[in-house]
Amino acid sequence: MTHLLKDKTAIITGGSRGIGLAIAKKLATAGTRVVIASKTTKPHPKLPGTIFEAAEEIKALGGEALPLELDIRKEDQIQEVVNATVAHFGGVDILVNNASAIYLAGIEHTPAKRFDLMHQINVRGSFLMSQACIPHLKKSPHAHILSLCPPIDLNPAWFDHYTAYTMSKYGMSMVITGLARELRPHHISANGLWPRTTIATAAVQNLLGGDALIQQSRWPAIVADAAAHILSLPPGESTGRFFIDEEVLRENGCRDFSDYAVNAETELAPDLFIRT
Repeated sequence: MTHLLKDKTAIITGGSRGIGLAIAKKLATAGTRVVIASKTTKPHPKLPGTIFEAAEEIKALGGEALPLELDIRKEDQIQEVVNATVAHFGGVDILVNNASAIYLAGIEHTPAKRFDLMHQINVRGSFLMSQACIPHLKKSPHAHILSLCPPIDLNPAWFDHYTAYTMSKYGMSMVITGLARELRPHHISANGLWPRTTIATAAVQNLLGGDALIQQSRWPAIVADAAAHILSLPPGESTGRFFIDEEVLRENGCRDFSDYAVNAETELAPDLFIRT
């Protein structure tokens, strides 16, 4: 059903690298016009990719891409990105809330600035980005909001060593739950998506487990493929759900996931918030 994505317009926050870029490429190859909304406009010494480089990659695939600078902590920039998208492409059909911050530490060892950063980007950012897009999504015949956030599981294990991060990601999930209820009458879908395993991104490389964990991870393409299936569903048909990437692909006929693995010979590491 990815043909339903053709000629739609999608804003993807944090779209200059990792999962966000993979989703942008996947949607672009399906004919979606994509907006790369991210903070990185100049090369970073530790993080690959800028919004301009991401846009060029998408154009090289034959897609349409608009790079727009976005610090999602700034309300005025959020509105500027939405306004520029509408001015350039004529509307907004899809919002992917991918931008996220992570800091895994217990309460005693989490500085206030790290707590604030995660909640400003993860919760407040997805809330305000969705809010700014709603008036335009109401005009779309194929309106979707998809956030990279997990199903809410109050098992104390998920609060044991990183309460602040858990609160921020569950906050994103709560925003999705609220959006699904509020937007159901307008036939706008709002869903969450989360990976079953760790994903080979810069965050995993630099903050979580380095090369060893990368070898136990899957490529971002698995999340992108799952996102494309979710975003291809008729709007309003499935909303308020929290999908797991592997389950989405299984439901759509995938049985062999070996190509998604960084190292098919290594046991995969489950992501956070996933029961094993």
